[in-house]
Amino acid sequence: MKLKPGSVRPHIKAGNSQAHRGVSPLNPLTHRNTGYQPLPRALGLAPYHYALTEHFPDVAQHIDKAGEMVVHVLGDSGGVQDGEFQGHVAGAMIDSLEKEGDPQAHFCYHVGDVVYFTGAHDDYYAQFYEPYERYTPPIFAIPGNHDGEVDDPSVQTSLDGWVAYFMQAQPDVDPISKDAPRVGLDLPNPYWTLVTPFATFIGMYTNVPEHGSIDSNQQQWLTHEFATAPDDRALILALHHPIYSFDVFHSGSSKMADALENAIRDTGRVPNLVLAGHVHDYQRIEQTIAPGGPTPFLVVGNGGYHNLHQIHSPNGTVAADTGSTLVYGKVIWGYVTLTINKRTISGFSVEIDRTGVITSPADRFSYPAGPISLKSPKTVPTL
Repeated sequence: MKLKPGSVRPHIKAGNSQAHRGVSPLNPLTHRNTGYQPLPRALGLAPYHYALTEHFPDVAQHIDKAGEMVVHVLGDSGGVQDGEFQGHVAGAMIDSLEKEGDPQAHFCYHVGDVVYFTGAHDDYYAQFYEPYERYTPPIFAIPGNHDGEVDDPSVQTSLDGWVAYFMQAQPDVDPISKDAPRVGLDLPNPYWTLVTPFATFIGMYTNVPEHGSIDSNQQQWLTHEFATAPDDRALILALHHPIYSFDVFHSGSSKMADALENAIRDTGRVPNLVLAGHVHDYQRIEQTIAPGGPTPFLVVGNGGYHNLHQIHSPNGTVAADTGSTLVYGKVIWGYVTLTINKRTISGFSVEIDRTGVITSPADRFSYPAGPISLKSPKTVPTL
């Protein structure tokens, strides 16, 4: 494609929740070093399950005693140019662990872009180890596009920094963590399933290309995980590139919508909640998939990266292209606290302005945690 002098990147159309319908257009202004990247070798065999009770029995005991599970969710946290905002978010999460009356998180689930811009191993001290030095619960993650990007293939392979912490075959303390040591994790694969007493978290890795990309192996795995997920607990899908977004910069991904739609159509199982990042703001979006009520889609990409993404539509907007509804959106830093039990997934967003002032709770919500299935899977709407 010939570049025209003075050209800028294509803009998102207001009132829509996906950048395009169908095949993603290639544009030289929006595609840098963002080709599909090969995955590292998995630590084990499919289906890449990681059981909380096996790896963190003390955490599982606390959850069992409480009769519910509390989870911090955030994404796009790396403070690469200005660590102040990441520090505000991390500080609020840390303070919540000791604040009387606040739900005490059992773990954190990060929806990607842990480190900017290319997920380099050398950047993990400033953007991961040091900010969360006093955050004591485990931090689980799926990679984001910046975690997988590669600037110079001669000195870096895709996801090598992410693997060095989250996929250690024999977990130990990386010397790069210096005065903020944290024992690594042995997650089985970049896409993997976290099995907990109250919810099954299916975590996709949507790779580097804009709007995401998965191969046939991951699609088959995703469908398998939907088909075999226990029906005695909630099903939560996590992916970095959002299926819906009302922002002006990225928007949602019809490719990821296809991946979810295919999994539902093949199994009949509908997730209770979908988590995503990539877009640097907070949004709660609802889409009607099953007759019993709307499915919530949370965009939680406001975990600390300095540049936020504006939202083009007011709360209550129904997208002209997908029919999804922006229930609540805010261009501000923060994170989400989920409380999950046998009956409900409830939660609230925590908002933190540029001076560190906290609003908590901000957006409150509650959805059923019981299994959701379509009687006729082929009736799943176009997402």
